[in-house]
Amino acid sequence: MLRELTPQVLAALVRRHGDFDACEDAVQEALLAAARQWPGEGVPDNPRGWLVTVASRRRIEVLRTDTARVRREETVASWTPPEPASSADDSLTLLMLCCHPALTAQSQVALTLRAVGGLTTGEIARAFLVPEATIGQRISRAKAKLQGARFAMPPVAEQAERLAAVLHVLYLIFNEGYTASSGASLHRVELSAEAIRLTRQLRTLLPAEGEVAGLLALMLLTDARRPARTTADGALVPLPEQDRTLWDAAAIAEGTELITSTLRTAPVGSYQLQAAIAAVHDQARRAEDTDWREILMLYELLEATAPGPMVTLNRIVAVAMVHGPADGLALLDAVDPALKNHHRLAAVRAHLLELAGDRAAALAAYELAARLTQSVPEQRYLQSRAAALGGPS
Repeated sequence: MLRELTPQVLAALVRRHGDFDACEDAVQEALLAAARQWPGEGVPDNPRGWLVTVASRRRIEVLRTDTARVRREETVASWTPPEPASSADDSLTLLMLCCHPALTAQSQVALTLRAVGGLTTGEIARAFLVPEATIGQRISRAKAKLQGARFAMPPVAEQAERLAAVLHVLYLIFNEGYTASSGASLHRVELSAEAIRLTRQLRTLLPAEGEVAGLLALMLLTDARRPARTTADGALVPLPEQDRTLWDAAAIAEGTELITSTLRTAPVGSYQLQAAIAAVHDQARRAEDTDWREILMLYELLEATAPGPMVTLNRIVAVAMVHGPADGLALLDAVDPALKNHHRLAAVRAHLLELAGDRAAALAAYELAARLTQSVPEQRYLQSRAAALGGPS
């Protein structure tokens, strides 16, 4: 409950008093007080109001200690603020603020998880496998850059761009949780779960936004496969080899219904197309039942809507599955040079070479992909594929 209330309380304080950094400190102290008092005294009837009151008092107390601000803070202390905006409006405004264009994507992610997600700096650092000091510096720099920013929704002309930034940040958080870019574990469940929770909240706030619904559907349909993606010892299991009875049927049903209804009622966007592709995969009871022609069509639409090297690479895989590995291999050389040293390109090349029967070239490509990835589970899987083709185990 405290985690869900955190962004609402922080947003109310920033709206009322300004100064993001100082308000966050006050909210943290209010949360600490609640964690100490509520287990023994009981949760108040209006927990959000209790937290806002305690945090506001702390904010004013801190300001009063600064003698240069005594006069101004006496005015603030005696000021009766206007009725605050709804918690829903405040939460959306806070999310938009955390994804301000002045911030880097890394800072947007860290600040969103801290201010909106309610994660501590240590929790964020552990999730991304970086030193706590690094995350602390990112958050501090982000808050410093936001000192002059108004706590208000962006102008109407900028809202679409800012919402796109919010969705991108949530997408990054989910992807890092679903397939960790480095480390011994393939998943960081706390990140993917937090991304789904925040996207659900955003969906509640913006029910008419098709891309918000598309992103939520994509997350649900993708995360549904997580129980089958690794063995008991943490080894990666590729999609065609997964035990589909382990997939989360409820998440698949929810995601499929969501994307089906959204595609009928909203302008088509990239997250919706990705969700539609995920739905086609999830609806196949066996790998050989996958409708690759439909997937190829959807990737062609996605590449026209939101082109990018990874989209192109995935489309090439679909081409190979529909027309044969030789056609896919012929297209790989034209992929964006930015992927030259990415393990995903080498892994796709290896897979297609294996399908084409060129074992020696496939082995070399698997070994290259294993050297390029920083994910231990992916590295072990790629090494196992090389070993199966006659390489070193």
